[in-house]
Order: sequence, then structure tokens, then C-alpha cells
Amino acid sequence: MAGYFKNIIDGTMSLISGMIITNKVCWQKDITLQYPHQTIKMTPRYRGHIQLVKDPETGTHSCISCGMCQKGCPSGCITVKGEKREGVKGKVLVQYDLDFTTCSLCGQCVENCRPGAIEFSLEYNLASPRKEDYHFDLLKRVEEQK
Repeated sequence: MAGYFKNIIDGTMSLISGMIITNKVCWQKDITLQYPHQTIKMTPRYRGHIQLVKDPETGTHSCISCGMCQKGCPSGCITVKGEKREGVKGKVLVQYDLDFTTCSLCGQCVENCRPGAIEFSLEYNLASPRKEDYHFDLLKRVEEQK
């Protein structure tokens, strides 16, 4: 019989403590956002897909097409092509493609880039049912930002 009353007292105390917590939280400000109508500002340390860094002086990218990002990528999702042009010192970047479907966001490409020509983007809303939407031409994106 003592166990019966102990269970009733324990259940009542549990109910009271739960109601106290519910009453405290009930009056706090909501932290839920109504997505997609409201979005959060991404922190600078967020790792989205990579993007070419725009040189503020020239308004173009600063990639020298050395291919170190491509060589250092364990996923093999980066394709860099450069060509030698007459009258230009070094290679000129012709193609810079990213297959984001296989990217693991490890950051090896950003670390291996000596001139600092690539960085992580803050773009995070990339939902799409099509695989083709995750193949980025990063050179074209930089040229469109002009």
C-alpha cells in the first residue's frame, strides 16, 4: 500500500515540475522562423560551396589556374582548365567547374589555394530535385557579378 501512495506522490510531483517548466517556456519569445518567408543571416564561418574570390582592384577573379585545388580535392569534384595566351604572363583561367553533388565540404581546396582565389560561399538555400542544378560554373558566376 505504501508503494501505491509513493507512486501517486511521485507522479504528482513530476506533473507539477513539468507544469512549472511549461509555464516558464510558454511566455518566452518564439525562436522559430517561418521558412521560406523568413531566413537567418549566415555566420562568416559557414561552409557553403566554394566560389572564386573577386579581386577588388580589377573586378575579376584572382585565380592563376595552378590546379592545386583540383589536385587537393579528395572528392574530385573540381575541374580547372587554363591556357597560355600570347602577351599574358602565366595561364589564363578558361574553365572552373564544381560538382557539388560529390563535394564533402572538407576545405582542402581552400587550404591548398596559395593565391587565396577561392573561399566558401554563404549560399545555403540550394534545394532542387535536379542533379544538374548542383553543377556550378564558378567562372561564369564571377563574370555575372560584375
